[in-house]
Amino acid sequence: MYDLVYAKKSGEALSGEAIAWWVRGVTNGTIPDEQSAALLMAICWRGMDAEETLALTLAMRDSGKIIDLSGVSGIKIDKHSTGGVGDKTTLVLGPIVACCGQDAGLSCAMLSGRGLGHTGGTVDKLASIPGMRVELSEAEFIDCLKKIGFANSSQTPDICPADRKLYALRDITATVESVPLITASVMSKKLAGGADALVLDIKRGSGAFMKNDADAQRLADSLHAVGKAQGIKVRALITPMDEPLGWAIGNALEVMESAEILRGEHQDSDLAKLSFRLSAEMLILGGVAKELDIANEMVSNSIKSGRALEKFKEFISFCGGDPAALDDFGRLPQAPEQVVIPSPCSGTIKSIDSRALGIFAMKLGAGRRDQSDIIDPGAGMRVHVKVGNFVEKGQPLFTVYCRNKSQIIDSEILEAVVFIPSRNQKIAPRY
Repeated sequence: MYDLVYAKKSGEALSGEAIAWWVRGVTNGTIPDEQSAALLMAICWRGMDAEETLALTLAMRDSGKIIDLSGVSGIKIDKHSTGGVGDKTTLVLGPIVACCGQDAGLSCAMLSGRGLGHTGGTVDKLASIPGMRVELSEAEFIDCLKKIGFANSSQTPDICPADRKLYALRDITATVESVPLITASVMSKKLAGGADALVLDIKRGSGAFMKNDADAQRLADSLHAVGKAQGIKVRALITPMDEPLGWAIGNALEVMESAEILRGEHQDSDLAKLSFRLSAEMLILGGVAKELDIANEMVSNSIKSGRALEKFKEFISFCGGDPAALDDFGRLPQAPEQVVIPSPCSGTIKSIDSRALGIFAMKLGAGRRDQSDIIDPGAGMRVHVKVGNFVEKGQPLFTVYCRNKSQIIDSEILEAVVFIPSRNQKIAPRY
């Protein structure tokens, strides 16, 4: 292991055999964490070439179970987002793709994770629906896919266990933001999930791992190269994460917003537009539509007809959840306290720090500092404004949903917002 660390620190490429040996040692616990952490840091600084990245991806995939979806006819498609605040696109696009694609031989098979840090997890959002089982057995997952055309389950411990261990080390050693390490983490799970095609939503901006277009494109190219090498059709979109996506941050709140969009509300919102575009790309990549205009029309019709909402309810029922919660939000977990945060001045919203808001929501209980933390499904925030909006002094910026008002520090939230003051308005420098 010393030789591997030294070689990578010196800028050398590691052989596929050496990488596979390391991943096996990580999985079975024979390699000390401090040596793996040193190698992760060396990779973060020195990088990996395409062959190394592919070798790491396959070794991580092979560290656990690989789901066999060959018993499900047609094309199985998946979607992955690199993470963001308020990103609940899976809850919207999964039912849409199933609705449009099931009769044409396309199904949406997705394994999702729990949230960690400032970004939320799809599994936690679904778990906020009363009675919902978020971990399906392989047989249940396949049955759901066949019956409904959409299946989503939490990643079980026997799928890519090496990724779980390495990600925990990356999280505490500041080595998350590495293109080869992100690529291996994402694609090992996607390859283990058994899908034939994959649409990627690569976030870039202040609230994302990739801060600019160039870095986001590097990641997109790396993910595409691994998919191509393994015969997986991949389409990558680079999308902004400079402010929260949609109005909801927090698990039950994000289920509410997703249901509203599937009902036909907020069709011009940033969340709806992104969810619909990703859905359309999945229909094209899955062979259901040849052109974007045709795919967009199919997506629109699935919403207008109410079929996408009904498909989501079918999935919830299959998993033991309460589908009526999509019609009556009072059936979802509720926070006992609601606090409105008003604007301290009049002016135009110049920027909103989505990462800061994500961290604040995590402190309320909407997310986790580490995997042992307990989620409060009703906690979170409603964002009333978007970048570019003009607000008057006293106008609501956020509504905070929490267990105890003492959790709220107004200044901590307001520091996430930068204003361009109106001509006659004088405000404190931090705004």
